[in-house]
This record gives sequence, C-alpha cells and structure tokens, in this order.
Amino acid sequence: MNQTGLRVALFQPDIAGNTGAILRLAACMGVHVDLIEPAGFEISDKALKRAGMDYLEMCRLQRHPSWENFNAWRLRGERRLILFTTKACVPYTAFAYKSDDILLFGRESAGVPDFVHQAAAHRLVIPIRKEARSLNLAISVAMAVGEATRQAVNLNKP
Repeated sequence: MNQTGLRVALFQPDIAGNTGAILRLAACMGVHVDLIEPAGFEISDKALKRAGMDYLEMCRLQRHPSWENFNAWRLRGERRLILFTTKACVPYTAFAYKSDDILLFGRESAGVPDFVHQAAAHRLVIPIRKEARSLNLAISVAMAVGEATRQAVNLNKP
C-alpha cells in the first residue's frame, strides 16, 4: 500500500487498546495519526509502544497538546476536517474523500464537543442498527480508512 496524505485524528481518546489498534492500522495502511491531547491514559512513547506493539516505529504519529494547537496546525495546512459522528446524516460510503483529508474521531466516552463539530467541514455517520448504540472506535476508524483508501485507489486507476 502506498502511503497517502490521509490522516486520522483522535480527539482525546479514552482507551489505550483502541489507540494501539488504530496505530497498528495506520502503520499498515500508510496513514498518519494525529493524537489530540489530553488522553484518558498515559501517552508516553513507552505506553504507546506497549499499546501499539511493535508497529509504533512504523507509524507516523503527531501529538498535539490541545484542540487549539491541532486546529491551528490543520488550518495552516488548509486540510479538510471530516468528523465521524453518530449525530450525522450522511453515510460514510456516500462521501467523496480527498487524499489529504483528516478523518476525525471523538472520545469513546463522549464524542466531541460542539465547537469541534462546528470546525468540521463535513460530518459523516457509519450506519448501524437503531437498537445499537455505537461501534468500537478502532473498528470505526478501520471502516473509514478502508473506504477513503478504496476511493483513492480507484481515483488513481487509468
């Protein structure tokens, strides 16, 4: 898989195991990860290595000390922010991704606050059964990265 400019941003993640699984996915798929602090667990290199196993060295991880820091960095780079949320109406498979999009995912326990919703250029949902509350964060990220990279590969075909 060729590395792309696609990025996954995690807003104040709560669960180290999910973050580790996402880091491993990102390493394997050639996707950047932006970790927006504070996290609900220790995020030292040692803790992240334990959560991401031996894939941390392969992962392109950028830590941001706050939302404000991340958003200022994003705006300087003129990157489009795509928020995945249960409060959206547009299915993630009905959206046209760009190769340098930032796919943003909220905290496992609380999602993202309203000011983060407002900063997003687009809000997408992964449709699930009405009686189900939500998918696991790492599963959601995998589905989104899979669709975005599938579209990128198809766009690059002759």
